[in-house]
Formats: sequence, C-alpha cells, structure tokens
Amino acid sequence: MESTSRSINTDAQEEDSDGEETSATLPPSPSSLDHSMTSSNLQNVATSLSSGSSSSGLSLSPPLPPSVDITDVMSETRLTLDVYRGGAAALPILWGYVPQQLRGLEYLRLGSEEKSGTEAALEVLPQLTQLRSLAIRGHRFYDAQGDPLQGLLTALPDSMSALCFLTHLDLSFNQLSSLPSCILHLPALSSLVLCHNRLSALPPDMDQLSSLTFLSLMGNQLVSLPQSVGQLKALQTLDVSYNLLHILPDETGSLESLVKFELSHNKLKELPESMGLLLSLRELVINSNDLRVIPPSLNKLPLLKVDSSNNPLGQPLTPSPLSPSPEHKEPKLEELHLGYGQHSFCVPSAGCHVFLPGGAELLFPPGCLLISTRLKWLWMKPDRKWVHLEDHEILLSRPLELSPHGIAFLKPVEFSWFMVVSRPVRDTCSVSAAGALLVSTSDPSIKLMFPQHCTSEVRTITLQVLPASLSEVQSLCGDPQASASPLLCLSQAPNINFLQPVKVQIPLPDGVTGHSVDRACLHLLHGDPTAQTWTDITPQVHLEITQLFAIFYITHFSWYWLWYTTQRCVSGVVRKVYQRLKQFKVQFLVMQKKTDPVQVLLQCLPTDKVDGRVQALLAQYDGPHPSDLCDLLEGEQFFAGFERGLDVSTDSPDCVEGRLRFVFYSSLKNLKEVYISPAAGQMVPVRGQVSFYRGDIPKNLPEEVVRKRKGLDCQWLATLPLRLPALNSENNYIMEEPQYPPLNLGDPESGYLTETNLLNISLRIGKDWQRIGINLGLTKEELERIQFKNKDNLGGLVLDMLFRWARGQTAAGSGSVSKLVAAMMESGRTDLAEEIEDIVSIGKKKYSDSLRRSTPALSCVRKKPRERLGEISSHFFC
Repeated sequence: MESTSRSINTDAQEEDSDGEETSATLPPSPSSLDHSMTSSNLQNVATSLSSGSSSSGLSLSPPLPPSVDITDVMSETRLTLDVYRGGAAALPILWGYVPQQLRGLEYLRLGSEEKSGTEAALEVLPQLTQLRSLAIRGHRFYDAQGDPLQGLLTALPDSMSALCFLTHLDLSFNQLSSLPSCILHLPALSSLVLCHNRLSALPPDMDQLSSLTFLSLMGNQLVSLPQSVGQLKALQTLDVSYNLLHILPDETGSLESLVKFELSHNKLKELPESMGLLLSLRELVINSNDLRVIPPSLNKLPLLKVDSSNNPLGQPLTPSPLSPSPEHKEPKLEELHLGYGQHSFCVPSAGCHVFLPGGAELLFPPGCLLISTRLKWLWMKPDRKWVHLEDHEILLSRPLELSPHGIAFLKPVEFSWFMVVSRPVRDTCSVSAAGALLVSTSDPSIKLMFPQHCTSEVRTITLQVLPASLSEVQSLCGDPQASASPLLCLSQAPNINFLQPVKVQIPLPDGVTGHSVDRACLHLLHGDPTAQTWTDITPQVHLEITQLFAIFYITHFSWYWLWYTTQRCVSGVVRKVYQRLKQFKVQFLVMQKKTDPVQVLLQCLPTDKVDGRVQALLAQYDGPHPSDLCDLLEGEQFFAGFERGLDVSTDSPDCVEGRLRFVFYSSLKNLKEVYISPAAGQMVPVRGQVSFYRGDIPKNLPEEVVRKRKGLDCQWLATLPLRLPALNSENNYIMEEPQYPPLNLGDPESGYLTETNLLNISLRIGKDWQRIGINLGLTKEELERIQFKNKDNLGGLVLDMLFRWARGQTAAGSGSVSKLVAAMMESGRTDLAEEIEDIVSIGKKKYSDSLRRSTPALSCVRKKPRERLGEISSHFFC
C-alpha cells in the first residue's frame, strides 16, 4: 500500500459548477441535499431581486460578474458562491433582499480568499438554521504566478452553534490555529474536514462530537491527540497524516467503529498496544514514520491491511557495536538443511540457520527463544488472501507459513525468499513544479503532459495500460459498432489533486477516426478501483478530437476508459466488459495412467494451452476429449467430484465434502493427481464420471456476477467420463481389447450390408467419424466414451461407433441401411453414400435372381441367404 496523502474535496458526491472533478476521499454528503431546482421558487427569487433592483439599485456585481444571473448560483436549497472570486460577499447582499428564500438553504459553499467578504458572510450564517452542509474553503483560486490562494478564515462566531441540523462542515485550506468552540456544540455533525490549517492542538472535550463518523486533520501541526478522541464511538475514518505526532494515546484503542486510520508522515516512534482492540479496522496507513516495531496485537486482526513502508522496522535504536575481537567471536550457528518431506524443525535457544527446499532461508539468532521450540513450515498455495495485491496483479509464487502462530521472538528473525507477482507494465516518473511528460512503453500514443506549477511538491506518477479485445467488447455489448480504447490506470503518491489540469492523450477506439466519429456515441468513463463502479463523465470534461487521438484534462488520478457505443446504459456495459478482462475461457482434462488406471490426473487450463498439454500427456495417459469451454475468473475456486460408482481418498486437505478443491490461476498448472477406487459396494468394471463445479466467489465482484456463482451443486461446469476396468484373479486390472459381435445390417429386401462391407467403408471414414456418429443419432457423451476406449486406434474407434449404432438398430426393422446412407450424405461423404447404394443395389439384384431360380423353395431361400451371410461374416473377428 502506498502513501495516501490527499487534498480533500468537500463535496465528494457533488459536481463542481466550474467543471472540476471531485475527490472520492470523503463520505457522501447528506442525501437531504440532493434536491432539484424548481423553476417556480427561482422565479420568485429573480422577481424579488428585479423589483428590488428597480427600486433601490440592487446589483450583485461586484462581487459577482455582471453576466451572472441568480439562477447560476442558487437553486431551491443550494447556494454556490465559491466559483467566483470574492463571491462570499454576495451572501449579505442576498440576505438583505430575499431572507425568506435563504432561510431554506441546506447546502452552502463559500470561498475564504477575501477577508472582508468572508467576515460579512459569517454574520449571516447563524440565521441559516436549516443548513445541512457548509464549506468555507481556500485554494479555490490562483494568483498571477499560478499558486493557490490560501483561505483567510481564522475563527468562527460562537453563534454558529445555532446550526443544529449541520452534518457536514469543511474549513480546509484556511488559517485556523485552534478549533472553534462553536463546532463542539453542533450535535448532528457527522463529517468534519479541517485539513491544511495551523492547528497545533485539539480541545480536551472532543468527545462532545458524539455523532462524528469522519474526521480529517491532515496537513496541520498536531503534536498529540487528546484522550477524549477515544470516546468518538461512531468515528469510522480518522486522518491525521502529515502532522507532527510523536505518540498516540492508549484511548485510541476504544474507537470501536474505526475502519480507516491514516497516520502517515508523522514522527511516531511507537504505536499503542491497545490498537489491537480496533476490531473494525480494515486499513492502517503508518508509512513515513520512525517506527521500529509494530505491536504484535495487530496480528490478531486478520482483515487488516497495513502500509508500513518507509519506516526503520527492525533496526536498532543505536548504532551496531563494533565487531567482536577474535577471542570473543560468537560460535557458528547450527545449520539445518530440510528435505521436501521434513515439515518441522526445532529451534534451540542458541539459534540456528534453516535452509528450506526451494532456496528459502530462516536465520534464528541466539537468544531469540528462551527454550527449544518446534516450528512447522508449509508452502501455501498462491492465493490473493495471503498477500496484498494491487488491481490486475497475479501472485505466482507460494507464500511461506510458519506455525504455531503467535510465537513472540525476543530478537528479530531474518527471512530470505522471493515473492513473484505478475503485473501489467508500469511506467513511472517524478513530477515537480517544472512539469514532466510520461509516455506509455506499451502504447507510445498514450501520453500524460504535466504543465509547469501543476504541483508544489514532487510526486511519483504511475501509469498502467490494459488493452481490451474488440471482439469481446462487441459480443458483450451486443453492439457491432462498439469499441474501446485501452484502459488507463493512473495513480500517484502523494494522492493530492493537481493544482493545474493534466493533459491526457489516448488513441481513439478501434475503427473510429476524427472525421467519422459521432460524438454522441463517444463516452469517457471514470472508474472507482475500490467500488468497481464506472461513471460516465463525458458531460463534465471537454474532449478534443483529432484524426487519431482524444485529448482531455484531469486534476484527479484514477481509472479512465474511452468508449464508442450506441448503447445508452454505458456504465453497466463497461463494468461487464471490465470483469471479462479478468475472466478466462478454460477446459478441463481427466486422464488415466496407461499402466495404472487408478491413478487419475485432473487439470484446468486456458483453452490456448490445452492442445499442447494433451499431446505431452498422450505418451503416458489415456482419457476423453477435453471438456467444452467454460468461464473462470482469476482466483476463482472450483471443485472436482467423482460420481457414479467412483470414489477418491478424502484424507487430502484439499478435499472438501468429498470433492477436490482447486483455485484457478491462468499462469499456473491447476493440476492434481489422485488415486481412485470403486465406491463402497460397487463391483468393477465401473463406468463413472468426474464433474466440475464452481466454488467460493472471488471478492469485489459486481452483484450480478455474484448471483451467478452461488453454491457447489447449482454451478455445474463440465462432466467427463472415467472408466475403471475389471479385476482378474490376481486382483490386477484387466486392460482388455474391445470385442465386437458379428454385424449384419438391414435385410436383403430393403438393403443389406455385411460386416466385411462395413469394414471396407470404415477404413475410408477416417477423421469424419464423429460427424457421422452425430448424424446417426449418437450422443456427444457416447462419442466421448468411444474415443476414450480407442485413443490410439482410429480403425477400432470407427468400428466401435458403427457397432454401437447398429446395436440400437436391431429392433428398428428395415431401413437401417438407408439411415446410414442419409448420415453419410449429411456429413458431406457423398462418395461413401454412393458406394453403400451400389453395394445394396448389387445385393438386391442377386437376391432377386436367386428368387427366380428357386421359386418352388421360396420360403427356404428367403431364410438361407441371411444365414449364409452370417456364416461368411462370422470369421471376421475370430
């Protein structure tokens, strides 16, 4: 996790009137603020102003520009005066003429860059008793050199405590040196933003803000926090980053609702042990401090993500002593070289140096344990839950687990092994006040241009590019004209909005040019990596279109995706396609060892790797065709169950409710080899099957995807046949060759084929056998079983297919041969169909001639040809 220092924007859910993008770092503003503007009330206000203007010369210019109408800044319950420099001075003017309309205000924004106008506005504020949200901020405008103007607010009047409905207050980028006392008397206040002021201390009675859920004190001069902070039981987010904190009170462990705690860029030397009591805590940012140890109690919070980078963890407080003289040289540590079967070792109090299979090393110094202790080690499967991964990253190596958990070492233990993570190409650069240019190495047409004075401090910028398949975009959208540019994933440290817009150039979607583009179909989407949501921000930005590129300007870094589609609900479609980028087409393999059919190999691979894998296994394994295509997400679990008379050992830790558990990763083998046996009471041979089912659901999936992945049995993926042969007297499996009964198809009157005829035909069918089998009416499962039994014998495979079909025709009477002719015609084998018809025609002619020669013995003749033909063909498989 990287540092998350930010510039807080007060209206996290509101759109700035001047087109600025909003920050997603604040909780949503109260829902009661979301009122639409009604034309009737505004008309009343405008009429009042017009009549007042005519009688007394009222004018809002200055402070507002002459072209500004009252409807530009005011709706029924909102008044926005921070989009014009000095606009706060307009509040007392409006109060003098339309006080009744102002008393109904619930949402008010003021700039604080002009002292006189701000002070005049403060006199009116206590009268606006219906206010729910109030922002009085600096950094809304810039001077001639491009530097932001600091707010001049230094205090609030005590009468502000009359705003009993106020839930959201933002006083950031001002000059407050102490917390105004009136704030402590706002009973409904739930969100308080005081970042980038001059606060050096907080009052001891902070516990009066009992409704507070969000508190940002970032960028002040705080040295400590009062003990009363621990009484803010409803607080969910606390940001005190970029301060001068040396220590935290033990009472912080009483913040029972705290979810996110920002402590980065302070001077902390230790954290209180009581932080282990923060059971709701999910994110702790402590980077860039002076911490040398993290409290062990935090290890009891398994869902907690900790960013502890840029700390001297494990380093001594004082310089290391000089190396000991030779006569006092410490004895060499005992070395333990473990094999793959040795999963435990004993650590004596004198320490030891352990070498694990695969190259990992563990160095236990002398005195790290008081008594000898036996430890166990295990390579865990590469699961995302063991290691914090960023979006689009894949864990390739196996994490190392040491147990029993909770052992406290008296001295630091050194570990040495690698964690391998696959991620898209990252392009990075440092941006200072001089500006910079960042060009993507994966697509040079993607550029970020940072102007001069866009930042007052050096920032580290990261750019990742994810291309999207045109065919997948169109198939998922149902729009043959849809296409998308590469997805841009932008991040920065520190995460503060830029002071000036950054220019972004991306290529237009495939098939779209500047001359042919329909701008109504062009959409710029803003993605929220945390919520996995997408918002169409096209109306909020200015898109410049050239022949090949689209250019837009942003001040906030996140995910951006340019789309071209005729569909209306763009956000939902984009989210669906984004999930597909992390979804793979896979096939399942079930193979048996040729020399030992009870040894079964199960594997799941992306479809582009299946053919090569099957060819590599054929020398030692037999099995049915790979399964049909299925969809699996990166990191998704699935299970393999042995059914219809087959069983598998359930002693394996990967066995859940009698089924083998897998976790799919596109870059891994996803393979298991097991031994099977007949189920209890089942006699061999067994014609069973292996079925694959979906398992647990990966985290952070959209709701509609989750609904499709629930339960084990209801999410069947594929089924493949698996045969266990019979046992002989010595209890060995009989690997027998298939035996075929004599086959005589049809009758002499309607058409007749002998086994010899069919043998000659089968030798010419070749690779068309499966298509012919389907046209003969055989099921896909039957054809897979036939192929499984005759893996390397094409002739036997074709004959097995014909015999299986012929056995089903014994009770069908006449017409079987005509069905075979029709199947050949449908399969495109006209040559074989004509040959069968010639054979039948010759047979019919011979049969008619024999009847004419033997009329007196007609009844006998009709029986003997069939008997004779049976005798001729019966020797074929002898």
